[in-house]
Amino acid sequence: MYWGVWSIERILILFTSVAFLAIGLQVTLFHYRQNFHQKVMWVPVILAPIIFIEGIAFSFYNTALLRSLFVLLMCLGILSGLIGSYFHIRGVGIRVGGWALRNFLIGPPLTLPFMFTAISVLGLIAVFWSAR
Repeated sequence: MYWGVWSIERILILFTSVAFLAIGLQVTLFHYRQNFHQKVMWVPVILAPIIFIEGIAFSFYNTALLRSLFVLLMCLGILSGLIGSYFHIRGVGIRVGGWALRNFLIGPPLTLPFMFTAISVLGLIAVFWSAR
């Protein structure tokens, strides 16, 4: 039930969880600034703190249930990030002036949904690396 030592996999799971707290705060600020004009904007705002809490629990208690739930949440994080990437890329294109440089600077941040996906992939790598 308990982890034996603070292995690199366990540290990565903890880092992933804390990273979701930070990225969740940033996503919340950006989506709040846009008044959540699309319901899909709530997904990462709700998902990030759930991943944080579950990941912290999994960092301290290595149970099959927490491991499975963490894997499921990482998969949802990947999906959420990819869908967000689509909406952010589309959002830049529909601004006045289309794909102009200024729209990339003031429009939806293109890297944030990719970061959500990348951190989720890191979490999956940590879980499957620890299962070897």
